[in-house]
Amino acid sequence: MRHASGRGPRSFDPVAVGHHETDAWAAYYLHEWPAFLRGAYGMVATGFGLGRIDTARAAWCVLRANQLWAPFPDNDADGAREQMRRFYALVADRGDLSIDPVRASILEVEWWRVHRAHQHHEDVTRDRLVAALVDLYAYVYGADRVRVEPAASYRVDAMDLSDRWVVGGCDRSDPVLAAERRALVASHSALLDAVSRVGDPTP
Repeated sequence: MRHASGRGPRSFDPVAVGHHETDAWAAYYLHEWPAFLRGAYGMVATGFGLGRIDTARAAWCVLRANQLWAPFPDNDADGAREQMRRFYALVADRGDLSIDPVRASILEVEWWRVHRAHQHHEDVTRDRLVAALVDLYAYVYGADRVRVEPAASYRVDAMDLSDRWVVGGCDRSDPVLAAERRALVASHSALLDAVSRVGDPTP
């Protein structure tokens, strides 16, 4: 499918996506939901190249999923998965990714679960979190697992920095937030490299 914006899941701007995701993560922990929605809209628009109406619908699903997931320890994981199923259904219907929205939503919320466990339990290792992201990326983008692993690793770096930022008081002037932004840009740059080469022989 041709995307009117020239952007899509294999041709996105990794710097823009990384900046939007940083803004969304910060807003999530501050429970600033309008700001989160703006960040989610930017991520969807730049990362998937949907039209404006579908981008708004998809961003709303991301918002609702995160609101349902946010309470700790009693959140609504089933509700979060259903919202992400709706998100991935929009992506599948309007984009060029051949995915089952149910499976994609399960893999998406699974890395959320592993990250939360990693935050609170030392025995949940970084490697488990990287593996959960690799599962998601490899499935959604149809990409080689080895090629998407650097993107997953950088994103876990960003999560660790985000966790430090939260523990430090969620100060937007904290340089840890800037480091998180750089890690997310690196993650999406590595992801773009991997997904733009789908179909190429594995080195």
